[in-house]
Amino acid sequence: MKEFVFKILDKNGLHARPAGAISAKAKEFSSKITVRSDEREADAKRLLSLMSLGAVSGKELHFHISGEDEEKALEEMKKICFEKLGGQNEH
Repeated sequence: MKEFVFKILDKNGLHARPAGAISAKAKEFSSKITVRSDEREADAKRLLSLMSLGAVSGKELHFHISGEDEEKALEEMKKICFEKLGGQNEH
C-alpha cells in the first residue's frame, strides 16, 4: 500500500474541475484509490464521492493506494493534485 497526504491551497478547494481530473486519472489504474478528508472517505474513481468530501482550502487529502500498479498511480495522483489543486505534499 502507498500513501501520501496533500494539503489543498487552491482557494476554491476540491471543486468539480479538480475532482473530475482526479477521478478521470484514478480510473486509468487497476489499484484501489481512496481519499480521506477529516472523517469522510471517498473512492477516487467516483466524482460524486470525491465531491462529497467537501474539502476546502487548507484541508488535507489523505490518499491510500493499493494494487498492482500502485507505484505509478501514486505518482500520477500526486501530479494531478499539484496541477489542479495548487497544494503541497505534506509527507
